[in-house]
Amino acid sequence: PYDAADYLTTPELVRAFLQEALDENDPAFFIEALGVASRSIGIQQIAQQTGLGRESLYKAFTAGKHPRFETVYKVIQAMGLRMQIAY
Repeated sequence: PYDAADYLTTPELVRAFLQEALDENDPAFFIEALGVASRSIGIQQIAQQTGLGRESLYKAFTAGKHPRFETVYKVIQAMGLRMQIAY
């Protein structure tokens, strides 16, 4: 089956994928995209860097879930990305 995570093979592709998801202005869509990007990097690696459990990360970024901001922030940082407010 198709999995977008298989195509996010570079940090640049991950960043662009997440930016496009964010530009949709749909928080639920962005959360799902963050889960896809996390899988492309490796949930185990993200779990180790954030101190969060691997299973809890899988659950946090599935459709219909609403992870805490702290979780989202830690995952973004673990990916080597940063959040920015801009006009």
